Amino acid sequence: MGPSLTFRAGVHDVLPTVFGYIGVGLAFGIVAHTSHLSLLVVAGLSFIVYAGSAQFIITSMLLLHDPLSAIFISTFLVNSRMILMSTSLAQYFRHESLTRNLLIGSLVTDETFALAMNKQNKTNGKLSFAWQSAANVVAYLVWGIATIVGAVLGGLITNPERFGFDFALTAMFIGLVYLQLISDRHLGLSLQLMVMLFVALVYYFMIGIMSQNFALLVATVTGCLFGMEMKKCR
Repeated sequence: MGPSLTFRAGVHDVLPTVFGYIGVGLAFGIVAHTSHLSLLVVAGLSFIVYAGSAQFIITSMLLLHDPLSAIFISTFLVNSRMILMSTSLAQYFRHESLTRNLLIGSLVTDETFALAMNKQNKTNGKLSFAWQSAANVVAYLVWGIATIVGAVLGGLITNPERFGFDFALTAMFIGLVYLQLISDRHLGLSLQLMVMLFVALVYYFMIGIMSQNFALLVATVTGCLFGMEMKKCR
């Protein structure tokens, strides 16, 4: 990953990440097929909802015939962390129009957000609309196509865990965390590890008294506040 912020650089930088999208996307397509969802529904979930974990939840809730209100609320809670990510990312695009900011925010994911945070370490804290759009659009298209292919192959692969598809998302996040740790010299390794440990502990204790999604949101917010205070004390 270099300092270039062109559209072409965005495509180049996001390519290693999309391999994780392919694995998880295929797994979702297979699961959706075995849950008796049509190819049209799979495509709609991937290109409209566009949220891996939420799509798995929606699929399971549809299979159980849960009410739409419960599905909407669950989807919102699962993806509520994106509010924090988009807010954090928006500071790099203050000079862009509202329309461009909305386009970026509507397609940003955990992975492209993490990629952007790594990228700004290489560019003196700068990001461009062209670079971010390239990363977002490539990830979006790869995810959608992978889920459709997975749905088509669903009749042939009935056990995605056998091929390790269920671990693809975890492996991708491990790689992104590693890149963040080694690339952000401004914060330092010790501070980043301290914040990660704090977030993990908060999540561990919160999960015993609230849902997983609320616990994740609380851990993320408190982790941000903790990191800010620790940075001031350095």
